[in-house]
Amino acid sequence: MKRKALLFLIFQVFFHQVFAQEGTNASEKPSSSEQKIKIIWLPVLASNPANGFMIGVAPSSNWLMGPIETTSYSSALGSLIYTTKKQFLFTLKGSVYFKDNKSILMQDVRYFKTSQPTFGLGTGDGSSTLASNGFEYEDGNYSKGIDEAQMMKFNFFRLYETYFKRINDNGFYLGLGYHLDIHSKIEDQLLNLESEPNVITSHYAYSTKYGFDPEKYTLSGVSVNALYDTRDNTVSPYKGMYALTTLKFNQKWLGSSKNSSSLWAEYRTYFNLKKERPRNLLAVWAYGNFQLGGQLPYLDLPALGWDQFGRSGRAYPQGRFRGQSLIYGETEWRFPLQKDKDKWGGVLFLNATSATNTDADISIFENINTGYGLGIRYMLNEKSRTNLCLDYAFGNNGAHGFYLSVNEVF
Repeated sequence: MKRKALLFLIFQVFFHQVFAQEGTNASEKPSSSEQKIKIIWLPVLASNPANGFMIGVAPSSNWLMGPIETTSYSSALGSLIYTTKKQFLFTLKGSVYFKDNKSILMQDVRYFKTSQPTFGLGTGDGSSTLASNGFEYEDGNYSKGIDEAQMMKFNFFRLYETYFKRINDNGFYLGLGYHLDIHSKIEDQLLNLESEPNVITSHYAYSTKYGFDPEKYTLSGVSVNALYDTRDNTVSPYKGMYALTTLKFNQKWLGSSKNSSSLWAEYRTYFNLKKERPRNLLAVWAYGNFQLGGQLPYLDLPALGWDQFGRSGRAYPQGRFRGQSLIYGETEWRFPLQKDKDKWGGVLFLNATSATNTDADISIFENINTGYGLGIRYMLNEKSRTNLCLDYAFGNNGAHGFYLSVNEVF
């Protein structure tokens, strides 16, 4: 209960802090280009095999911390969800652009008491070869193969804070960050070391091979970051470019279970297809996440759907593909559905994922899994371009999914 109370306090403090206009006191009047803070409260009503029936709320907001001519829109997305499988899911993610874009604060806070399937490491039909064929746990003795999703229960806490300072007027920033991930009370529901033969899961085999406690581990580290951002709008860009590189160092003296290092490299760009209709555009997104040195815990390895806002991999459940290295790419055509207005819009999208499994000799780009789909957009606020997004996606081997969110995917 203490942890839940702490998370609630973080939620309240964050919203109260970022909603205050920086550099403005009570006696000053906001400029005509500034807007009042408005929070959109979306109900969460959904169901899937991993979570059961889900109910909750997902507040979101976009606001200005300075004049609209020189300041990008800040955004915050939260969720508070409870499920019929007694899962509790809390998230608070935001990007705060301070006055005149002189600095940026990125935040990612999560607390999950949840369950989630894992499918082994790598992409392609052979991604879980070791699990499906069984692991050799003693000379000549193999565990029983697993040909289904490997369900896991665990508690997860994340606290990421990254602060950027603008270096020049061309959209270039440098930043420092702190990153904490704690997985605890991990339960492999298929793991059975008493049966004959043993049933050994991908998570247990990886954890014991690389010296991690299979029931709890911590990743704690600092990062150096470089950011380049020339987007005309951070909520729904019509033009510009976004590039982010994060080099993270996880150290035992900071609390990590083991020393390790990783690299995150991300790129987004936007191409207008019709000059007189800026909403008719092609958007491109790509990122790579790589383990550089040491060993990362299993659930902290690069995985699909674990970007800051959890938007990658439409068609697949979060964490469906995981590996020591992962590369993701997506392109989306965004277009208006009205002749002279931008209230209603549509999208068509295609994504692709490739991940490695060094223990099964699966290299990057050896196997690629794809997803595709379409969606509808309704513009809730034309000034900030805040969109309500409704998407349906299809993937390989019968994967599919329905998505309701606020703000564009990227």
